[in-house]
Amino acid sequence: MKTNIHFVLFICLFFTLGLHSQYVEHDWLERDEWMKTATLLKMAGVSEGDKVADIGCHEGYLSIHLAKKVLDRGKVYAVDVRQDRLETLQRNAKKRNLTNITTVLGDYDDPKLPSNQLNVVFIMDTYHEMDSHEKILQHVKSSLKPGGKLMLLEKLKKRVRNKSREEQVSAHSLGANYVRKELQQAGFTIISEIKDHGKWEREDDKQMWVLLAQKPE
Repeated sequence: MKTNIHFVLFICLFFTLGLHSQYVEHDWLERDEWMKTATLLKMAGVSEGDKVADIGCHEGYLSIHLAKKVLDRGKVYAVDVRQDRLETLQRNAKKRNLTNITTVLGDYDDPKLPSNQLNVVFIMDTYHEMDSHEKILQHVKSSLKPGGKLMLLEKLKKRVRNKSREEQVSAHSLGANYVRKELQQAGFTIISEIKDHGKWEREDDKQMWVLLAQKPE
C-alpha cells in the first residue's frame, strides 16, 4: 500500500515539475529554441537603451534576455504577483552581473509600471491568467510612450480552438481572435502578427501565436 502511495506521489510531482519546467532556469536554453526568443526580440524592435517590461516574469527567463539586449543604458521592469519568484529572479540576475533589472511586485489588476516611459511591454503566456485584462491593458497603455509597443504571446490548445473565451481560459489557453479584439477595444493598433509561431514546449496540442500592438503616437 505504501509503495503505491509513494508511486502516485512521484507521478504527481513529476507532472507538476514538467508543467512548470519552461519557467525554471535549467530549461532556459531549450526554451530559446522552441520559443524562438531571438525572433521575438527582433520583431519587437528592442534595442540598447530601451526601457521595457516583462509582465509575469517568473524566474526571469525573458527579463534576463531583455537586460542583455538593452544593456546598461536601458532598464527592465520585471513584474510578478509572487515575491518568491522575484527573489529568485534577483539571484539569477546577480550571478550574471546584471544590474539593470528592477523587480516589481504587481497586483492582479495593476502591474505598477511607471507612466509614459516604456518602449516595449511583454506579456508572454500570462495574459490568459488575467481576470482583469481590461484594466491591465489600460495600465500597460499608460506605461508606454507614444508609439510604444505591446507584445503578447499565447498558446492555443487544439481541443479548445473553437470554444468560448471562458472555456479556453479554463484550459490555460487563449485564441488570438479574442485578444486581437480586446487590444483594439483598449485603443491599441495591431501592427504585426504571427499566427503560427510553433509548438509550446514542442507539444503538438499547443500552437503558439504572437500579436504586436502599438500605442498611438
